[in-house]
Amino acid sequence: MNKDIKKIGFILVLGCLLFSCRTKKTVVTKKPSKRTIEQVENKSDIEEPKEVVIIPSKVYANATEKYIDMYSEIAQNEMQLYHIPASITLAQGILESGSGNGRLSVKANNHFGIKCHGWTGAEIYHDDDKAQECFRKYKDAKYSFRDHSLFLTDRKRYTNLFKLKKEDYRGWAKGLKAAGYATDRKYPQKLISLIERYQLYNFDKEVLGDSYTQPNKPTRSDTAIYKVVKGDTLYSISKKYDVTVKELQRLNGLSDTSLSIGQELQIKP
Repeated sequence: MNKDIKKIGFILVLGCLLFSCRTKKTVVTKKPSKRTIEQVENKSDIEEPKEVVIIPSKVYANATEKYIDMYSEIAQNEMQLYHIPASITLAQGILESGSGNGRLSVKANNHFGIKCHGWTGAEIYHDDDKAQECFRKYKDAKYSFRDHSLFLTDRKRYTNLFKLKKEDYRGWAKGLKAAGYATDRKYPQKLISLIERYQLYNFDKEVLGDSYTQPNKPTRSDTAIYKVVKGDTLYSISKKYDVTVKELQRLNGLSDTSLSIGQELQIKP
């Protein structure tokens, strides 16, 4: 009996030893290669993150100032090529396109309200003097400015405009109405008011350089003109000359009460 127990114990011990030998693993530590060490130590191989520079967008006081900033260079280029005052081109663009926000300018890049009249390009229909009139449609606004130049230079009814001095924006404004460009009887004064309010004549001056001469101003015997000074408001001017704010806005083609120093206002019809 004792012999059997010893025999069984011996077998169990032997079995454990054999199992232990089979399952034992050898841990091998792999030495890092020379190339791996060089990659880690050579930090120049690691790309540094690039600095992101955020340029703030330009802030404008109103849509008209933004329009002037966007298209003044094009208007000056047209002046150099076709001798139309940049001030007139910009003022017409502002007025006709609603400072670039009107339907024709947004949908058709038509900034000057030029109707089809023999046009063979793309068209858009819009209510104007009559319902659903045909207007020209352009791929880009710059083509609208070029077509405006060609529209004035190619038609005999505008010939007299080109006899005026290029800095004579008042003469050009009145001449456009006389030649039938617009049916609005206040069209000239609206253009003049925009030019003087935003000092668009400075763009003419840049193009003409030394040849620029100060245009003659209207005499006060013909119409009452007031030059805006610091601290003026439409209300204070209206009280001073016994007219209403609405009348001043109507006479000068103003859509709001904003004024700029040096701006000339028509006080009486």
